[in-house]
Amino acid sequence: MAVPTAPVAAGSLVGGYLVARETGVRPLGGVVLAAAGAWCTRSWARSTSPSVAAALLGIYVAGFGASHPLARRIGAWPSVLSVAAASGASAWLLADRRA
Repeated sequence: MAVPTAPVAAGSLVGGYLVARETGVRPLGGVVLAAAGAWCTRSWARSTSPSVAAALLGIYVAGFGASHPLARRIGAWPSVLSVAAASGASAWLLADRRA
């Protein structure tokens, strides 16, 4: 049974933020994001087309980038949870639900 990518993509955005926040070491949060992003992209490339995998990676990275300015408007946790939900929903719609 394949591991669904939606919870990994969403959870790693939350987990990466939490690791960076709790340790005070932002690059450590980046390691969480990079590892999960690489794993998800590999899984997406195997289960979908390269263009879908690239789009999902783009959504994941854009969510990380968008969370920073969004946090200034709505707060850190709401921002992180919003982009995590968007990334997870995208992964489910474009990749996981096909499996």
